Amino acid sequence: MTPEPSSRQPRALSPAVALGGAVLVGVLTALQARINGQLGLRLGDGFVAAAISFSSGFVVLVALSAILAAGRRGFGRLRAGIRDRTIPWWMLAGGLAGAFTVATQGLAVAVIGVSLFTVGVVAGQTLSGLVLDRAGYGPAGVVAITVPRLIGGLLALVAVGVSLQGDVLQRVPWWMLVMPVIAGAGIAWQQATNGRLRQRVGTPLTATLVNFFGGTVVLVIAAGVHVALVGAPAAVPTELWLYLGGVIGVTYIFMSAALVVHTGVLLLGLGTVAGQLVTAFALDALWPAAASPGWTTELLMVIVAGAGVVIAAAPGAARRR
Repeated sequence: MTPEPSSRQPRALSPAVALGGAVLVGVLTALQARINGQLGLRLGDGFVAAAISFSSGFVVLVALSAILAAGRRGFGRLRAGIRDRTIPWWMLAGGLAGAFTVATQGLAVAVIGVSLFTVGVVAGQTLSGLVLDRAGYGPAGVVAITVPRLIGGLLALVAVGVSLQGDVLQRVPWWMLVMPVIAGAGIAWQQATNGRLRQRVGTPLTATLVNFFGGTVVLVIAAGVHVALVGAPAAVPTELWLYLGGVIGVTYIFMSAALVVHTGVLLLGLGTVAGQLVTAFALDALWPAAASPGWTTELLMVIVAGAGVVIAAAPGAARRR
């Protein structure tokens, strides 16, 4: 008898490799945010930009799933799991959080900058990661809220407070600050959900495919409704790099689904935050947005959030039950 896909355990990664992968996820996330934000600005429509980003990633995933043997096997397990009801519907819903995140990037990042967007994501991701780990929602099981992990999470929130110094709240619409927080909470839930689906189907490729399918459907519908209400974009930019957001998204969501079983939800989120903040600081320093808080504030944010990651990742910080 063929064993259940959920019984296939991935080969263990060293903590350093797993955390390094989480940081790389953050680097890619920040790059995608800037690209999608600029595409939304150039199109004058964040919904259309998000639909383009997600649908291009979905096309790439369909091709990879057809070409690679692991993708075909994973898709077969997915169909069997849905048919036999061993894969519940909520494991297929991770794409909703991804769709919201990409839509937020297209609507807000060009105005508030990558750094301010990222610290909002930090707040949502940190709080959500603590709750999900404690509840045992992620594929790593119940991860206790130890003192180092709590301090790491609190330092990430301090970085958020640093970002709001000055007149940021007067210069930026309130919804542009709230949406990244909601997106961050959704990202933590998405990472945990995709990690559990990855255990059932045996490969991150299929888990990522499901994520992009759901997100593409939602965003194409949203973009269609928005275009019907306000009209299509007047011009379409021709620069190739503006359309790389989908490929980058495929890469980091694939990595997240593979890494979360080794790190837990919070540590994956904190490693991602470190990569996001450092990359966001570099991007905003070279390419500042209208509401950027300034490089000195951004540097302080990076230092505080980075300290939180180091403390949370200390040996013994993550204790499973």
